[in-house]
Amino acid sequence: MPILEQATKWATNKMPKAINPTVHAIIDYGMAASFFAMAALFWKRNKRAAISCLVCGGADATISLLTDYPGGVTDAMSFETHGRIDFGMSGLISSMPNLLRFDDEKESAFFRVQGMAMAAVAGLTDFTGTGERNQRERLDEEAA
Repeated sequence: MPILEQATKWATNKMPKAINPTVHAIIDYGMAASFFAMAALFWKRNKRAAISCLVCGGADATISLLTDYPGGVTDAMSFETHGRIDFGMSGLISSMPNLLRFDDEKESAFFRVQGMAMAAVAGLTDFTGTGERNQRERLDEEAA
């Protein structure tokens, strides 16, 4: 996992949780839309980056649709579980250029930035409704 993404997770974990479920849903759908838009832009010049965008956008949209928060279509997944997945997805998004071997091409920067953005949003979201810091550690402990 890239060092900048780890630093983002660490820094935001110590900060107060300012993003509520409604705002988080809006950001999630915006991120999914940005992946789909970039897939269209990348399609002619880099198919691997475009396919990576489609995979990441589809995964982000699906997770958002299945979460029991404003904007979710069904309550198949709790908001806390959504938070655990977001932390993992941020690493996956950042790793897509390495996985599909376009890490030395300029399109890889989009995935690095999106991964850091997702880590920052997840780190600043109040998944438990308490507003407490260090929610990531508590969610990890409960998942184990």
